[in-house]
Amino acid sequence: MAQYEGIINAWTLVSQYLTVPSNEKELNRLIEFSDFLMDSIEDENDPRLGLLDTLGTLIAEYEKRHIQEPKGDPIECLRFLMEEHGLKQKDLVEIGSPGVVSEILNGKRELNKRQIKALSERFHCNPAIFI
Repeated sequence: MAQYEGIINAWTLVSQYLTVPSNEKELNRLIEFSDFLMDSIEDENDPRLGLLDTLGTLIAEYEKRHIQEPKGDPIECLRFLMEEHGLKQKDLVEIGSPGVVSEILNGKRELNKRQIKALSERFHCNPAIFI
């Protein structure tokens, strides 16, 4: 059908961005594209939100296949991710000072919503593992 020809022709141009990535280079390209879209979308009526949603689904599928999320309590998960990424308390500036990070890791303080969001973005993981 003629109506599908345009889609087929466009596929050649967009296929590298609209398939499940098979390696980290492809994954990073999709993440970079998603970040670009997030920065450029200004309201909830923007038609590009569907594209952003599709990219998120493709990224999630890659992560489901290739990245094992830690299981356990939120602090164990954070410790695991810090170890996996070779991070120290001072490296987690997005959640606070080294003192705040220390209090969190020692169970004296709980993660708040802002910190959970920042950690899930940093580690590209589901925020639920920190709850």
